[in-house]
Amino acid sequence: MRGAQAHRMPVALSTLTRDPMPADVRGAIVTPVNGRLMATWIPLDGPSRVPQGRVLLSWTPTDGDRTDVTAHLGLAGAQVLLAVWPGLRGEWSGVVRPTVAEATELHAALRLATVVLNRLTDWPDGPLAG
Repeated sequence: MRGAQAHRMPVALSTLTRDPMPADVRGAIVTPVNGRLMATWIPLDGPSRVPQGRVLLSWTPTDGDRTDVTAHLGLAGAQVLLAVWPGLRGEWSGVVRPTVAEATELHAALRLATVVLNRLTDWPDGPLAG
């Protein structure tokens, strides 16, 4: 069984990177867990926005055994291009892990700081809410 139906539960990203993305997905949402990246396929008919604080990886095989990888980060008001890694070889999850981990951890820290600041200033939907 291939594609989105094959991986509805998170699996190690390294198990998915060995093959091209299935035709019925637009990428994999990845989450750092204990130093590893866990991934879940997002089907083509799934939500169009990347969830806030999550990273969507997509990859395309290129010449030879190389792969172009793109990462998008979900923010409160937008989805932004986080990084592009052209021409990666082999099992590339270790190459993208530092960037994905740092972006998701920074996003979580900023959300926590915003909640604390809003509570300290008595602004339930304060100027930094979002």
